[in-house]
Amino acid sequence: MPPPTTDLIRTALLDCVTTSDDLVRDELLGWLDSKRRHVIAQVEAMPAEARRRTHVPSGWTPLGLVRHLTLDVERVWLRGAMAGEPVEIPQGYDGWVAPDGLSDEQVLQDYRDECREASAAVASMPLGQGLAWWFDGERPYSSLREVLLHVLVETTTPRRPPRHLP
Repeated sequence: MPPPTTDLIRTALLDCVTTSDDLVRDELLGWLDSKRRHVIAQVEAMPAEARRRTHVPSGWTPLGLVRHLTLDVERVWLRGAMAGEPVEIPQGYDGWVAPDGLSDEQVLQDYRDECREASAAVASMPLGQGLAWWFDGERPYSSLREVLLHVLVETTTPRRPPRHLP
């Protein structure tokens, strides 16, 4: 069983002091891939009717969470912010909702595809590389290392969306 997220992050940060950037980046991407697979496996293991039903007061659904990880986390942070790719940004709560027109399988496949593209976008970047793009205002993180840790935390500890979903 892998260590809890806080232990993982502490270990990753300590390892950064003594391990080459490439190895650390690859290790962080490996941990992230493991957590991505876990998210997919958990949703696939649910009964189909439970995937689009809310189970928490915030109103998000399991497939809505996967959609959020796809659009707001993987796409925005790794492809948009780090790689500077021109990506479509969800508006409002769009990133938290699995559209009725998308099958469960398509929502999960979109996540798999985005994860693959996001990893490829940062696979050869140095850990100290800064963000290539950000919204107006102060950049919340200063390096690929910090962004990868943020994405890892977002993937392993889902938070509720801002306020209740419409």
